[in-house]
Amino acid sequence: MKLLTLALLLSLPSGWLGPRKPLAQPTSQLSKHSHGGRWYFAASGHAIYCYGPVMTVPQANGELQRVATLCRDGSPVVPLKD
Repeated sequence: MKLLTLALLLSLPSGWLGPRKPLAQPTSQLSKHSHGGRWYFAASGHAIYCYGPVMTVPQANGELQRVATLCRDGSPVVPLKD
């Protein structure tokens, strides 16, 4: 009897069990910011794409430095060229 039941289950088409859902792709912090960014000129001489606001932060010597935040390369803060 068990053998007959097993044979019957194996003879059913695989579509009978229903379609399978694709696995969800993991999302990263940067993929959440897929829109709304802007290109900036970094102090290192490279162009960089950032999603966050531009801020002015004090340096150790007392001067102010403009920085872009939340950049596509994973950097939280990138100094900008004035």
